[in-house]
Amino acid sequence: MPPPFDQTRFANALRRFDEANARDPNAELVGGVARPRELVYAERLTAWVLRLCPDASEALRLAARCQHLCRWESPRSRHPMDRAGYLKWRAELKKFHAAKAGEILREVGYDEELIAQVQALNLKKNFPADPDSRVIEDALCLVFLEFQFADLAAKTDVEKVVNALRKSWGKMSIAAQNEALQLSFGARETALIQRALLNP
Repeated sequence: MPPPFDQTRFANALRRFDEANARDPNAELVGGVARPRELVYAERLTAWVLRLCPDASEALRLAARCQHLCRWESPRSRHPMDRAGYLKWRAELKKFHAAKAGEILREVGYDEELIAQVQALNLKKNFPADPDSRVIEDALCLVFLEFQFADLAAKTDVEKVVNALRKSWGKMSIAAQNEALQLSFGARETALIQRALLNP
């Protein structure tokens, strides 16, 4: 059981993260209602983190809420649309999210030690050795499988989808893999998953 923490400061941090993500101009339909995409993502990631690790540390809970903080401010289009451009964008995104998170955490009163822990999770610095980084990665993969996989499968080359599945599966813990197998998939998605897992 993690030590107790300042609930007011923690709630203020989550509120500030959510307020920032609520400014996302991109919308996602949830139950027929259009909501800011990154706010929805933060909620989903938080839910998976807490499902995988009900006793999650304060740093882990904060990192889950700010992992994609203000992502729309650093669009993919700023880099060449090739593999090198994608990798550069992803590397810069992690630094961008960590910096944004640090600003908010300082403003609500967190010390540098806790901020460094959250930013290390944003940056995936100690994956997979650090248990918290493992939980974050599992949760990221599960959000992808539950909410994004079907859309990707519908518009992307089959081999690319299969490769993405294999990479995600390889990063996940056995517990997260078991959770993934309990998710509900359509016939196309199920076939792709079977192909990815039966022929690694």
